[in-house]
Amino acid sequence: MTTATVANQAAPDAAPRAASGRPFVEFDQVSLAYDDSGNAIEDINLTIHQGEFVAFVGPSGCGKSTFMKLCTGLHGPTEGTVRVDGQRVVGPLKITGMAFQNATLLPWRTTLDNVMLPLEIVQPHRKRLRKERQAYRDKAMRLLETVGLGAYADSYPWQLSGGMQQRASICRALIHDPELLMLDEPFGALDAFTREELWGVLSELWEANRFTVVLVTHDLREAAYLADTIYVMSARPGRILEQRHVDFARPRDLELTYTPAFTDLIHDLRGRIGAIREGRTE
Repeated sequence: MTTATVANQAAPDAAPRAASGRPFVEFDQVSLAYDDSGNAIEDINLTIHQGEFVAFVGPSGCGKSTFMKLCTGLHGPTEGTVRVDGQRVVGPLKITGMAFQNATLLPWRTTLDNVMLPLEIVQPHRKRLRKERQAYRDKAMRLLETVGLGAYADSYPWQLSGGMQQRASICRALIHDPELLMLDEPFGALDAFTREELWGVLSELWEANRFTVVLVTHDLREAAYLADTIYVMSARPGRILEQRHVDFARPRDLELTYTPAFTDLIHDLRGRIGAIREGRTE
């Protein structure tokens, strides 16, 4: 079964989203200080459009993960305004899905039950789950089949490899049809082969549904392969130093990563981040 088939059959009330180009995530002069030690991020101004896939790169400690917390309402800004879908963010958002470097699957739940966990929490799915459980289970199974885990629905996390666990984690992040998917180093703990394989899985899911994606990564190849736009952040306090549009045609395959244009982009980004580490930001 193809990813597009999963998108078209998703139930209930799910349909593929097309990128509208309208502003979806907006940061207006946003700064955040956790304590008296100074700002973690400072003077962030940016707009992420609906259906856009963006990536944030930069040196460790530059505030990439802080940006995600602000974007999802897990933390409020010290200064400035964050808006998502036109509304000011004042608390945790229900329209987001999240996946992290560690899959954090519950060990006492099967793969299928782990994927369905958000449906027990997020409205309106929580209210409808008991009545429409079979439809939701069918949807979860289609997602698992799409990422090659259909035969492991009844397996427990300890029976899965790291890559399989991360596939399940991505399915869990998508089961409630989020409009905004936040990915914090989702493939960082995986071997290179598995990581590249999951780039393809994620790309196919995004092509089918066109949800808005914010990816935080240290892997410049990952950012260049997956994203429409790459933001380069400074060392703490994190600021946006560069916005780089990625013009490679979609859909993309791994052959792209061996082309001179792709290599040149990686070299440019690596040089930029190296200069940041050395204190040269111009």
